[in-house]
Amino acid sequence: MAEVEATATATAGRPRLYSYWRSSCSHRARIALNLKGVDYEYKAVNLLKGEQSDPEFLKLNPMKFVPALVDDDAVIGDSYAIALASIEILAFVIPISYLEDKYPDPPLLPQDPKNKALNHQIANIVSSGIQPLHNLSVLRFIEQKVGAGESVSWTQQQIERGFTAIENLIQLKGCGGKYATGDEVQLADVFLAPQIYAAIERTKIDMSNYPTLARLHAEYMAHPAFQAALPAKQPDAPSST
Repeated sequence: MAEVEATATATAGRPRLYSYWRSSCSHRARIALNLKGVDYEYKAVNLLKGEQSDPEFLKLNPMKFVPALVDDDAVIGDSYAIALASIEILAFVIPISYLEDKYPDPPLLPQDPKNKALNHQIANIVSSGIQPLHNLSVLRFIEQKVGAGESVSWTQQQIERGFTAIENLIQLKGCGGKYATGDEVQLADVFLAPQIYAAIERTKIDMSNYPTLARLHAEYMAHPAFQAALPAKQPDAPSST
């Protein structure tokens, strides 16, 4: 990994995103940046090689997580805060909050209080009730303490439990729009898309049990901002050739 300058400002006025191609937290930050039309510089952090433990990277995110965003003199080390900066929820969410405040158009949150609450609820199910329970450090711990291969069933259980809750929540709220909470892409979609993608591509979850989420996945895969954020399209993704 290139040397990190914790106090340096982003190159030539461009925000700098420290990301790992397969990280769903980085994936959601990339979606938010793309939706906001922000031209950013991509800096790869290889989690499998332990580059998140580099002393210089720790100055950006002491929790050793990606993503981290450097924008002028602002350093934000969490995907929720990157999207919505005034909210502090876990170390996985910070960058998106920042983008919502600094780059307000298009907005990721609706004005309607009930719809806004629904977006936060769905995002929080993903960011606190699904993704952290099967991140790399958790899976490695399970493999070491329980046994080889045991992390697969654990991961599937956590995803299925969360997907069942979100599927029921969307149906209960009667959201009949193109996306999760209406006809515009909003915060819930930014968090749902990477989790659904990873569930299909990596965990092989049977999405026939979640028809609403399966429909949303098809919409996300057709949207340019979501397409550009896909793991395989990132500069640190392994070559297919």
